[in-house]
Amino acid sequence: MPDAFSIAHDLVARSSRILALTGAGLSTASGIPDFRGPQGRWTQDPDAEKISTLSYYLTDEDVRRKAWRARAHSAHWEAAPNAGHLALVDLERAGKLAGIVTQNTDGLHLVAGSSPDIVHEVHGNARTWRCEDCGNTGPMEQMRERVLAGDDDPRCHECDGITRATVILFEEMLEPGVLDASVRLAEDADLVLAVGTTLTVHPVAGLVPYAFGHSARVVIVNNQETPYDYLANAVLRDPIEEVLPRLVADA
Repeated sequence: MPDAFSIAHDLVARSSRILALTGAGLSTASGIPDFRGPQGRWTQDPDAEKISTLSYYLTDEDVRRKAWRARAHSAHWEAAPNAGHLALVDLERAGKLAGIVTQNTDGLHLVAGSSPDIVHEVHGNARTWRCEDCGNTGPMEQMRERVLAGDDDPRCHECDGITRATVILFEEMLEPGVLDASVRLAEDADLVLAVGTTLTVHPVAGLVPYAFGHSARVVIVNNQETPYDYLANAVLRDPIEEVLPRLVADA
C-alpha cells in the first residue's frame, strides 16, 4: 500500500484546480504563534479575546491601548514567508492552484508572491488600518510608528475617529464577496489542500465537506487531528515548511 505522502503527492500531480485552505499552523515556522496551541496568543493572554471583540474594542480605551501595543510589537513585523508559503507560490506558477482561502491575517501569502486575485483573506489583513468612523485607511506601519512614538490610542488624522486593524473581529460579519469567492472555489476544486488549520472555525472549515460533496479529493497537512480527517484521501502530520515543498515538487 502507498504511504500517505505518496498518495498526497500523486493527487497534487494529477489535479489542476487546487484550493488551498490555510490556517495559523502555516505561519508558525515564520515565528507567528498560533491562537489555541500551548504557546498560542489566546492561551498566553486572558484578555486576547476582548481585544478581538468589536464591542470591547470600541468602548474600552484600555482594550484599545492593549491592542495597539500588541500590534506595534507583533511578531508580524519580523516574520517572513517560510518554505510552506513559497511552495504555494510554486503551485500557482505551475498553473495548478485555483485559489487560497486563508484564515490568517498576517498577509504572508501576499508577501511571498501569491497573486492578490487568488488570495482570499477571510478574516482580513493586519497590515493595514482603517477608521471606524470615516473609513479612511492606510498601511499599518503609519500607526505603528505613532504607537512606538508614544501615541497609545492613535486616532484618525482626518476625523479623530477610532482606528483599528482591517481584521474581522468577533461580532462582525465576514465580507460577503470573500465568502462568495471561497464557495465558488470549493464548488470547482478537484483537490482541497488544507494546511495548518484545525478545521474547527467556520465557515472556512465547512468548505472541506462542501468541496468533498462536489467531488473534490482532500489532503490535510496539520500536526493535530481535525474533524474532517475521515474525509481525507491522505493526512500528513509532518512539519508544514518541510513537507509542503516536497508535496508540490514536480507537480
